[in-house]
Amino acid sequence: MYAGRGVLSVTTSTGSWVAPATRAIWVPAGTVHAHQAHGDLELHLMGLPAWENPLRLDAPAVLAVSPLLRELIITYTRTEDNSPERMRLRAVLLDQLRIAVQQPMHLPTPNSPLLRTVCDLLRSDPSDNRTLPELGREVGASDRTLSRLFSNDLGMTFPQWRTQLRLHHALVLLAEKAPVTKVANQCGWSSTSAFIDVFRRAFGHTPGTHSR
Repeated sequence: MYAGRGVLSVTTSTGSWVAPATRAIWVPAGTVHAHQAHGDLELHLMGLPAWENPLRLDAPAVLAVSPLLRELIITYTRTEDNSPERMRLRAVLLDQLRIAVQQPMHLPTPNSPLLRTVCDLLRSDPSDNRTLPELGREVGASDRTLSRLFSNDLGMTFPQWRTQLRLHHALVLLAEKAPVTKVANQCGWSSTSAFIDVFRRAFGHTPGTHSR
């Protein structure tokens, strides 16, 4: 799945993945999922036979889309014939998919009911700046217990998970043309400059690119 414009999110029972126009989402055959468009979406879908898995992945993944891969996806999905020319185009496209770099844009869903309660609190308000001990008092658990659950259940620290959540939310707001300053505030960053810095490190460009 590739969004030439806008932002695309994919959700399964194990988490969610989000991709702006510089990313694509790979969804393996047989994966029960829902996808949602944000902003003015230009969606390109490429389907492969269930037995064909060039990435050898058994879970969704966000992939970097190079300028070449972008043009290959757009050209391939705009034609439907089975001509030799299109088959050659498909072969090159698959080659490019195989070398596409995976991006850390997965927001995992916890299995632990206790941790799910904490994560739901943050999902409902990404600007919530409470510390882990403060959230622990809300749900009746120590920060040590919650920290261990984040590590064992989600494979990341509490700050890493919250930053990922905020980046996901920021992409959606930017796709809906929200001003960068407003996005920074609604996603819980202490300042616009702090938000821009984190966003640039995550995506390689500033958030202003998405709000134009």
